[in-house]
Amino acid sequence: MLSIVLPCFNEEENIAATVQDVLQWFDTSKHDGEAIVVDDGSRDQSGRIADELAAKDPRVRVVHHEVNRGYGAAVRSGCDAAKGDWIGFMDSDRQFHAQDFEKLIPFMGQYAFVTGLRQKRADPFIRKVNAKLFGALVFLILGVWVRDINCALKIFTKETWKIIRPDYSTGALFNAEVFLGLKLNKIPWKQIPVSHYPREFGTQTGAKPWVIFTMFIELAKLRIRKKKK
Repeated sequence: MLSIVLPCFNEEENIAATVQDVLQWFDTSKHDGEAIVVDDGSRDQSGRIADELAAKDPRVRVVHHEVNRGYGAAVRSGCDAAKGDWIGFMDSDRQFHAQDFEKLIPFMGQYAFVTGLRQKRADPFIRKVNAKLFGALVFLILGVWVRDINCALKIFTKETWKIIRPDYSTGALFNAEVFLGLKLNKIPWKQIPVSHYPREFGTQTGAKPWVIFTMFIELAKLRIRKKKK
């Protein structure tokens, strides 16, 4: 069974289409799967819409956070709730399509963790610059280098999740802690090119000041963890 985790914060204009995209992919690919929507304290109708989708299709499950805990916390809650032997996650903003998991799955026999690499990142220029600076910072502080470290299309085994599950990161540093866990535990992984699409609805939150502030706090904690290993 395959569990696809969909972290969701104020995505009322996107979440229904994202869930339907995952379900349609399950149908066409014949995968036995579930879609887990994690409503991370949304202040719009995202949670209600997700609950309505779950009521219509047993393959949809919803996890609710009473307050916004952050992107990493949402992904973590979804992965913890997953029933599948394989777990994947994808953003709920329609910038990825579930069918691209088909590009990652063939490598799951050889690797316990497979991640996407956005071929043509469909984001504003400043976000692309910030992504490169973030990648360089993670490399300098943690010694972890990954092209497109925050690509939000990943798949891995449930056993791998138990080993690399982040302890500190609840926000933007989630993926960095995941890859640090892979490095410290010597778990091989693979990166595969995937498509990326422009955001049509909703607002991105990754560049908010509180998100960046939380990231630096978590980065300091991870640096201490690395030194202890």
